[in-house]
Amino acid sequence: MAKFPCERTLDQFEFNAQPALDPKQFRELALARWVANGDALLMLAPPGVGKTHLAIALGREVIRCGYSTLFSTAASLLTRHSVGHKKGRLEEELAYFSKPKLLIIDELGYLPFEPDAAHLFFQLICRRYEKGSVMITGNRPIGEWNVVFGDSVMATAILDRLLHHSHVVAIKGESYRLREKKRAGIFQSKMKREN
Repeated sequence: MAKFPCERTLDQFEFNAQPALDPKQFRELALARWVANGDALLMLAPPGVGKTHLAIALGREVIRCGYSTLFSTAASLLTRHSVGHKKGRLEEELAYFSKPKLLIIDELGYLPFEPDAAHLFFQLICRRYEKGSVMITGNRPIGEWNVVFGDSVMATAILDRLLHHSHVVAIKGESYRLREKKRAGIFQSKMKREN
């Protein structure tokens, strides 16, 4: 029902591959007190460091704590909202994404929002503000969200609501997926050829 794209757990996450992360912080987040309070959780980091894995793992823990959860990529959510808006079903789409106690929005910032999409996203965040929790994974720091939303006023309005009651986890590190390629010299040698 949560629509997770795959199965991931906190036990499977290699915290030693991302030494900047504190496993205790994630064990605390797994207790879901932040969800009970209607807080937001923002996990911001470059690609490949484990944001989606952690989002799914925490989502599963939140379900174990008895809270409804829904997972969506930012692109899928925006597509549904845009189509719903064009077909006169926006209210239905907003209600669908407002219903779960936790809404996980994955991959925010990979593609910039069109102006209409940013307004629709703002409507969703307003609906959930202080009622339901939102977890967002993204590849851009908060200071660059004006690029994501294409409008600094819109970005400020969205961040104002998200950051009011929030936990922010900034993950630094290299891509987990490219780590083995770098060790084998495949990724590095390709980069050297291009330079």
